[in-house]
Amino acid sequence: MSKLAIAAEREEDRYDTALAAKCLECHARLDIKDDRLASVVDGIIHANTFSRQEEVKAWEQELSSCEHILTLRQHEARTIEQGTLGHCFKCNLRENLWLCLECGNLGCGRKQLGGVDGNSHALSHSKEAGHGVAVKLGSITPQGTADVYCYECDEERIDEKLGPHLAHWGIMLAERQKTEKSLTEMQIEQNLKWDFSMTTEDGKELKPLFGPGLTGLRNLGNSCYLASVVQCLFETADFRTRYCRTDPLPTVQEPAADLETQLRKMADGLWSGRYSKPDDTVGPTSEVRYQRGLAPAMLKHLIGRDHAEFSTMRQQDAFELMLHLLKLIHRSSHGELRDPTNQFRFILEQRLQCLACHKVRYSSIENDSIFIDLPLEKLPSAESDEDQGVKYKPVTLKECLDRFCLAEKVELTCSACHSGLGYSKQSLFKTFPDVLAVSANRMTVVNWVPVKVEVPVIVTEDAILLDKYLSKGLQPTEEELPDEPKVPVPAFVPEPTAMAQMESMGIPANRIRRALHATGNTDANVAMEWLFENMDNPDIDDPLDADGSSRESAGAPDQESIELLQSMGFGAPQAARALQETGGNVERAVEWLFSHPDVDSGPAETESVVPTETIGSTAPPVFELQSIVCHKGNSIHAGHYVAFIRKQLEGQGAQWVLFNDEKVVEAHDVEEMRKFAYLYFFRRV
Repeated sequence: MSKLAIAAEREEDRYDTALAAKCLECHARLDIKDDRLASVVDGIIHANTFSRQEEVKAWEQELSSCEHILTLRQHEARTIEQGTLGHCFKCNLRENLWLCLECGNLGCGRKQLGGVDGNSHALSHSKEAGHGVAVKLGSITPQGTADVYCYECDEERIDEKLGPHLAHWGIMLAERQKTEKSLTEMQIEQNLKWDFSMTTEDGKELKPLFGPGLTGLRNLGNSCYLASVVQCLFETADFRTRYCRTDPLPTVQEPAADLETQLRKMADGLWSGRYSKPDDTVGPTSEVRYQRGLAPAMLKHLIGRDHAEFSTMRQQDAFELMLHLLKLIHRSSHGELRDPTNQFRFILEQRLQCLACHKVRYSSIENDSIFIDLPLEKLPSAESDEDQGVKYKPVTLKECLDRFCLAEKVELTCSACHSGLGYSKQSLFKTFPDVLAVSANRMTVVNWVPVKVEVPVIVTEDAILLDKYLSKGLQPTEEELPDEPKVPVPAFVPEPTAMAQMESMGIPANRIRRALHATGNTDANVAMEWLFENMDNPDIDDPLDADGSSRESAGAPDQESIELLQSMGFGAPQAARALQETGGNVERAVEWLFSHPDVDSGPAETESVVPTETIGSTAPPVFELQSIVCHKGNSIHAGHYVAFIRKQLEGQGAQWVLFNDEKVVEAHDVEEMRKFAYLYFFRRV
């Protein structure tokens, strides 16, 4: 077993197949072994199809070595105790033992999933002695494979010289037999068991549900993050209105690459009910028949195209996928139809107040979700972060929102009184969306390593009034801070030696300035290479402004640059203002934004920015929980996502439904799952 995550089920796993050839013109069966036909059939069977290309990408753990292994120096050789004589140097455990390759110390590992005991004494030895590399004794095979862990890197590694390193301590690979599961095998075993309680407490399987809006999405191999987010998005009213349509689609040259086509297809698949039926094609393994589910292969390929992470078959973050998908949909064409991402958009108003003169400045930032921090307060029974039994004090959603909207101090010099006392900064809602998406920060850093923390968040099904988080705006008693003075942009001065060298070759001055500006203004040879590669640029002979930007960039910033800055966490108005101040240069716009954190980020003079008053609503902000996305697993790099959605079922009223990939069932114990959700979707009522 080598796959670290839930693998996609293939057609070969479900069916016995037979191969035949037939002429479509005369319906005659053909001899498939005929030399003239055999090569054609073989070519078709082994064609590199889309599905085959995706299957090849399936992630297997890729391990590497590290400097601590490559520079390993072992102490004086000796033979260590093995078998029944070997035990941890601090306790009597005789399994889950890790051998320090540097000094030969035997220590027990961490407590593992599946009931494997451990007291982390190998880790404590590493910290006390400063020895980094250890190997799990029970995982060593005669073929030379084993679990090798570097505590310095806190990563699983490969030791290319494992044989000699073990022989140094009297362990011969040829004599070894694997006696314990490897870390990979335990990870796979745990993944296969992540069924999110598909049975009730008394052992009965949950009741499958079928019908419109109750269609599952098959796991394509680590695609549960996509399935859970898509289910929640298409539960919202605007997504159904926008894409559940019966009017004909416009003809496109390549439907597989057309986002409108794929989203309309997905909406039809999820809400038509045609595909939400019991799967009777496989033999009975239990009394319950789930549905087969839809395979969202084309949608996954399309939204992940050219993206460094979403184009892979690795597990990804569901919240990041949601933001990416909302951006793609927002940028697509909607004609006279309502953009379904508008229901998520709202305005946060930031208030800055000088702590000395008490003057204020208000600025607006457009958002489509909020990311809340969770207070981390360990319960007394939790001893350390390394203990998997760490428990945290439960917090309420109100406490998290209070922290999100809490005023904080920022160290800045006041532009009015020039005091260095700093500012008080607070963000409140200027408008509220129709659907409020909230992501809970379930990650913290321990010893420079990101780990997942299970803080229970108390969220009820009752309606929630959020009016206390609504900004009141500038008050009559408040005095505004003066506008920030414009920062002069330093003029671009070409490097004299490089300029002279290129002028001696007869190159026009405008081209030289442009080439040097694009290549760092240091080397004539590098600038020449850039010039040869960009000779066909239409603006190659246009002069640069004094700051190095093109004359045409003085107009409105382009939408792509604004969205690039938005992906870094800046609001659209802030991004547009910064791009205008820096002539459209994205890198200098980032520097400008960091050096002007209190800048008035009101809408800049560009048609690319939607007026803030059209985003969201100031109507009474009463919300109720509509759906959640939960992540199962102890690691932030692996695990399994599912969605719980509150549905109006015919004849039953409101009921929670669990979407676990293709399995769609009545949910139970939802209150407990809500405590550990990663994504919350609240609907305005």
